[in-house]
Amino acid sequence: MTAIHDGSLNETSRGMRTAIAFLGRRNAGKSSLINALVGYDLAIVSDVAGTTTDPVNKAVEINPLGPCLVIDTAGIDDEGELGQKRIKKTREVIRDSDVGLIIVGDGCWTNFEEDMLKALEEKNKPVIIVLNKSDLFDYGQLQASLRAQGREVLLTTATSSLGLNELKDKIRQLKQVSKIDEPSIVGDIINPGDLVVLVVPIDLGAPKGRLILPQVQTIRDILDNDAAALVVKERELADTLNRLREKPALVITDSQVVLKVSGDVPDDVPLTTFSTVFTRFKGDLRTMVEGVRQIDRLKHGDRVLIAEACTHHALADDIGRVKIPRWLRQYTGKDLVFETAAGPGFNQDIGRYHMIIQCGGCTITRTAYQNRIETARRQGVPITNYGIAISYVQGVLNRIIKPFPELKDLG
Repeated sequence: MTAIHDGSLNETSRGMRTAIAFLGRRNAGKSSLINALVGYDLAIVSDVAGTTTDPVNKAVEINPLGPCLVIDTAGIDDEGELGQKRIKKTREVIRDSDVGLIIVGDGCWTNFEEDMLKALEEKNKPVIIVLNKSDLFDYGQLQASLRAQGREVLLTTATSSLGLNELKDKIRQLKQVSKIDEPSIVGDIINPGDLVVLVVPIDLGAPKGRLILPQVQTIRDILDNDAAALVVKERELADTLNRLREKPALVITDSQVVLKVSGDVPDDVPLTTFSTVFTRFKGDLRTMVEGVRQIDRLKHGDRVLIAEACTHHALADDIGRVKIPRWLRQYTGKDLVFETAAGPGFNQDIGRYHMIIQCGGCTITRTAYQNRIETARRQGVPITNYGIAISYVQGVLNRIIKPFPELKDLG
């Protein structure tokens, strides 16, 4: 995990926000609607069709929805070779969003809207159809037809705020009853009043004044569950444990020091890693644990994809680009070929790889993270993540997964 916290403990990370995709044809009023919802000019607005080119992601607070990630997309009816590339990007947004808003801005329901609706429903996404510019067009017949089909339909006029409060309410209702609400990070394996010790190395991966996102988010989750968090560096861990009057309920460590920490933590104290709790929180821990065993089947020349969800400046001893390749070559004794893919996009053609090692995904949503796992599963490529791979090659994986009752059969 290499994503760096931006310095504010009050700001919700992008990966923890509800991703709302604004979809529609060119000039449907997507950008104007976004600006009206957030209360200020967030997106560029123009009468020229195609003003929005690539998807634009903005982390915002929408009262009373809370932290959201709004995604303004290019018109699904874009034209030309470049337009087709933009449409491809929009379809990727449909796949990774939590809620889809289909915006109609000219009074007409076309094949473009029908295709978007089908794509969202195929992915089991909550959908709200927004009939925008209702001051200019008569939507009576279309509204009645869509509602007769059981669709969520709202009339809006961004320039006068008509329907905006109703739209916020609809999104909030979807969030409350759907899978959008995310589970706790560690809340189901600790109890109120517990003490959880977090082992946080301070190295090049943690610039002065900052912690990485999983550490910040785990601290908050522990507090939300009425437990106490004690944060130490790996060098002070053994002394700190000796000074405690009672053993901690759980120790969570950075994966890069898991071997040392495993030696310092008594066997009867549950131990895991930030990377492990986050892959459980974001995706599918069982799939990642089963996938890590592919390491023992790798042969000379096999290709391994290091999948980074964020973009960051590669450090001299970068965890994904330097350390993990070095540790895997040492463990396997094989001359493996490593390739790196960085950023929120995920190459859908991954069949040429023999294994994928995914980062913790702290900067992308659970939906996007799970889509990566599903893409790998669909193409038959074993997938694991950084921390699980590190724990495996260092011989401590069975202990790291022991705190999770759903994995008892894998220990």
